[in-house]
Amino acid sequence: MRHGRVHNPDKIFYGRLPGFALSRKGLHEARCAAQTLSREPLAAVFTSPLLRARQTARAIQACHKHLKMRTSTLLTEVYSPYEGQPTDVVNALGGNVYSGTTPPYEQPQDIIRRVQKFVRRIRKHFAGRQVVAVTHGDVITFMLLWANELPVEPEYKHNLTVAGLSDRYPATASMSTLVYRTSSLDERPLIFYKRSDCSQ
Repeated sequence: MRHGRVHNPDKIFYGRLPGFALSRKGLHEARCAAQTLSREPLAAVFTSPLLRARQTARAIQACHKHLKMRTSTLLTEVYSPYEGQPTDVVNALGGNVYSGTTPPYEQPQDIIRRVQKFVRRIRKHFAGRQVVAVTHGDVITFMLLWANELPVEPEYKHNLTVAGLSDRYPATASMSTLVYRTSSLDERPLIFYKRSDCSQ
């Protein structure tokens, strides 16, 4: 799940910067998504360590009080040199915060590697059960491209309709369900994408 909408009146590309919380709309989206999941037999709730994701996960966990909210750095936002810059700068790049950057900053394949590591752990410890992982837009995007055997490249970042999704980019509080049918670690999962009823 992507976190809810963020309070960002200064229009900053916040990335991993601390302190960026959900907006009022984002809190509403998180609660609405939590309500959608309230009848699902969840086995675990994981979240990125960033505040906006933790707030979204907390709303879900509130509907599943028997579950402990768990944090994983493998789900965190992209590490980019553009953190703290105006969003206009990133928009002028078409959202491509990857081309021309070098380590320690991340490339799409770096993101796929860490998310795959998270998924392997989940499949090992929660096989056959349903788990929610609250994360970020690019993290979800590149995983969806990989699952659909599309190039995991920045130019595909805002074009998820080529993968059959209804949105070009994951909407806030949207759910992208990965369904694995075998125990093969190389399996490409089935994808089911659902925009939150409250993210309009």
